[in-house]
Amino acid sequence: MHDVTQQMLTVFFGFFAIMNPIANTAVFIGLVGEEEKAVQVSVARKSLLISFCIIAAFSILGKLIFTLFGITLPALRITGGILVFLIGYHMLQGSGSKLHGSSEKSDVSIAISPLAVPLLAGPGSIAAAMNYSSGAGWEGITITIAMLAVLCLITFFAFIYSEKIVGLLGQSGLIIVTRLMGLILAVMGTQMLIEGVLGVMKPCAS
Repeated sequence: MHDVTQQMLTVFFGFFAIMNPIANTAVFIGLVGEEEKAVQVSVARKSLLISFCIIAAFSILGKLIFTLFGITLPALRITGGILVFLIGYHMLQGSGSKLHGSSEKSDVSIAISPLAVPLLAGPGSIAAAMNYSSGAGWEGITITIAMLAVLCLITFFAFIYSEKIVGLLGQSGLIIVTRLMGLILAVMGTQMLIEGVLGVMKPCAS
């Protein structure tokens, strides 16, 4: 029983550190902070549901998915890094409004990218899920998915109550947060890209 509790805590805090609901809430504000409450809830729900499904799928079928499509983790990091960098660049230029709008199609687009992929269900969280569940049988997979569900629920409430944060920040504060999150996203994208390139070069160096 003690081992199960310890594993649950390890998985939860591992996901918490990688998915970082606090930092991602700030990104969420930068992307949809000016939208109506209903839109924010919709984007939060869709992004977390998509993230949960993706990470859960890799927990169960990770190695099979990578093999089936010929995907490597470095390739995932490079692609995700480029995408995150571009989103961050647009936010830095003050064109965050291009990333969101009032249409349902735009809401779905934001929920899928960049929130679900690659910020929440990114290379780090996918790799962690595969690591936690591999070799541990169905018990390890169950614990991984259960802790993921708890963290997604926590992140959802952080997202939907982000309006209170926006109220404290005001319009000027929101612009500052958007630019700051743009810088952070650009740096995160660059870091993911570097890790992906190093991952490709490592086998060549050995």
